Amino acid sequence: MAGAKILTVDWDKPDSFALGTYKASGGYTALPKALKMQPQQIVDEVVKSNLRGRGGAGFPTGMKWNFVRKETTPTRASRAPSRIARSCSARPTCSSRG
Repeated sequence: MAGAKILTVDWDKPDSFALGTYKASGGYTALPKALKMQPQQIVDEVVKSNLRGRGGAGFPTGMKWNFVRKETTPTRASRAPSRIARSCSARPTCSSRG
Protein backbone atom coordinates (compact mmCIF):
# COMPACT_ATOMS: atom_id res chain seq x y z
CA MET A 1 0.00 0.00 0.00
CA ALA A 2 1.59 3.24 -1.12
CA GLY A 3 1.33 6.23 1.19
CA ALA A 4 0.97 9.86 0.28
CA LYS A 5 4.12 11.58 -0.89
CA ILE A 6 5.18 14.12 1.70
CA LEU A 7 8.94 14.51 1.54
CA THR A 8 9.29 13.89 -2.18
CA VAL A 9 6.23 15.70 -3.54
CA ASP A 10 8.27 18.60 -4.98
CA TRP A 11 11.24 16.65 -6.30
CA ASP A 12 10.11 16.86 -9.91
CA LYS A 13 9.84 20.68 -9.84
CA PRO A 14 12.60 22.76 -11.39
CA ASP A 15 15.00 23.96 -8.70
CA SER A 16 13.38 21.66 -6.14
CA PHE A 17 16.53 22.08 -4.05
CA ALA A 18 16.22 25.89 -3.87
CA LEU A 19 14.95 27.78 -0.85
CA GLY A 20 12.48 29.77 -2.97
CA THR A 21 10.85 26.57 -4.24
CA TYR A 22 10.54 25.29 -0.69
CA LYS A 23 8.96 28.53 0.52
CA ALA A 24 6.57 28.64 -2.48
CA SER A 25 5.18 25.24 -1.47
CA GLY A 26 4.58 26.29 2.13
CA GLY A 27 8.01 25.77 3.67
CA TYR A 28 8.86 27.78 6.78
CA THR A 29 5.23 28.78 7.44
CA ALA A 30 5.53 27.55 11.05
CA LEU A 31 8.82 29.36 11.71
CA PRO A 32 7.28 32.61 13.06
CA LYS A 33 5.21 30.57 15.52
CA ALA A 34 8.23 28.53 16.62
CA LEU A 35 10.35 31.64 17.16
CA LYS A 36 7.77 32.93 19.64
CA MET A 37 7.69 29.68 21.64
CA GLN A 38 9.74 28.68 24.64
CA PRO A 39 12.11 25.71 24.11
CA GLN A 40 9.97 23.31 26.17
CA GLN A 41 6.89 24.30 24.16
CA ILE A 42 8.69 23.25 20.99
CA VAL A 43 9.67 19.93 22.56
CA ASP A 44 6.05 19.43 23.64
CA GLU A 45 4.89 19.99 20.04
CA VAL A 46 7.38 17.40 18.81
CA VAL A 47 6.14 14.95 21.47
CA LYS A 48 2.51 15.54 20.38
CA SER A 49 3.45 14.98 16.73
CA ASN A 50 4.70 11.45 17.52
CA LEU A 51 7.69 12.06 15.26
CA ARG A 52 10.05 9.10 15.38
CA GLY A 53 13.64 8.51 14.37
CA ARG A 54 14.45 6.68 11.18
CA GLY A 55 16.51 4.00 12.88
CA GLY A 56 15.27 0.45 13.30
CA ALA A 57 13.80 1.16 16.73
CA GLY A 58 11.93 4.29 15.62
CA PHE A 59 12.74 5.99 18.91
CA PRO A 60 10.40 8.93 19.69
CA THR A 61 12.18 12.18 18.85
CA GLY A 62 10.28 14.20 21.46
CA MET A 63 11.36 11.78 24.17
CA LYS A 64 14.98 12.13 23.09
CA TRP A 65 14.70 15.93 23.11
CA ASN A 66 13.20 15.80 26.61
CA PHE A 67 16.17 13.76 27.82
CA VAL A 68 18.52 16.43 26.50
CA ARG A 69 16.52 19.32 28.01
CA LYS A 70 16.50 17.66 31.44
CA GLU A 71 20.26 17.00 31.50
CA THR A 72 21.70 18.94 34.42
CA THR A 73 25.25 17.63 34.62
CA PRO A 74 27.57 20.67 34.58
CA THR A 75 29.64 19.59 31.60
CA ARG A 76 31.32 21.83 29.10
CA ALA A 77 28.62 21.01 26.55
CA SER A 78 25.82 22.08 28.88
CA ARG A 79 27.35 25.52 29.44
CA ALA A 80 27.33 26.45 25.79
CA PRO A 81 24.92 25.99 22.89
CA SER A 82 25.42 22.62 21.34
CA ARG A 83 24.19 20.49 18.49
CA ILE A 84 23.19 16.88 18.89
CA ALA A 85 23.75 14.66 15.90
CA ARG A 86 24.15 11.01 15.20
CA SER A 87 27.53 10.71 13.58
CA CYS A 88 27.65 7.06 12.62
CA SER A 89 25.58 3.96 13.04
CA ALA A 90 27.86 1.57 11.11
CA ARG A 91 25.79 1.75 7.93
CA PRO A 92 27.52 1.44 4.54
CA THR A 93 27.23 5.21 4.04
CA CYS A 94 29.24 5.95 7.19
CA SER A 95 32.62 7.35 6.18
CA SER A 96 34.38 6.23 9.38
CA ARG A 97 33.71 2.56 8.71
CA GLY A 98 36.80 0.54 8.01
